[in-house]
Amino acid sequence: MNRRNDAADGTGAVRVLRCGSDAVLVEVEDAEQVQRLHAALRDAPPTGVGELVPAARTVLVRYDPAATDWQRLRAAVTALPLRDAPPAGAAGAVLIPVRYEGPDLAEVARLAGLTEEQVVERHTAGQYRVAFCGFAPGFAYLTGLDPRLRLPRRAEPRTRVPAGAVAVADEYTGVYPRTSPGGWHLLGTTDLPLWDTAADPPTRLLPGTSVRFVAVEGTGNEGSRP
Repeated sequence: MNRRNDAADGTGAVRVLRCGSDAVLVEVEDAEQVQRLHAALRDAPPTGVGELVPAARTVLVRYDPAATDWQRLRAAVTALPLRDAPPAGAAGAVLIPVRYEGPDLAEVARLAGLTEEQVVERHTAGQYRVAFCGFAPGFAYLTGLDPRLRLPRRAEPRTRVPAGAVAVADEYTGVYPRTSPGGWHLLGTTDLPLWDTAADPPTRLLPGTSVRFVAVEGTGNEGSRP
């Protein structure tokens, strides 16, 4: 069983906690620092580092105990220089075609003090990046949402949100990859498949991936992947 050891502190804004015998949990200040740390660990992993699992304010780092130990890994992580991530929306971004006909579009416009057309304009103007995945397989939390569109989750979550629903909540936007319950505000839908267990990897939206939304009409959207 993995057990977190709160006595294992890093320095400054980064705190490294031991998780069982083969992982550490790195706590940082915000989602932007998570992305920078994840990119640094991915591009220049310390000896023995394996799987990386970013979240809202943490990165779980799994390692090979035969190659390193948590003390050495803690030292390596706290000394790792954090470079600025490349700008979201750069070449290679996943383009997601969206029909902005969602059941919450009018309500989002009212709460944001915008017209429905302005909501669509602001949502499609955003340059997004996958911060982390969670909640359900293939569900990616995208940062970069326009501040006017940052609304609390719905007071009453839906028991069924269809696959492909494009939504916003708090500081994030995202796409429901499969039918599930959900409490985000639904702006529209996409036909672009975002979760395929037969593919490798099964999701198009891995942490660090740049994403753009494009307004379209009709059906049969193909989308693109890098």
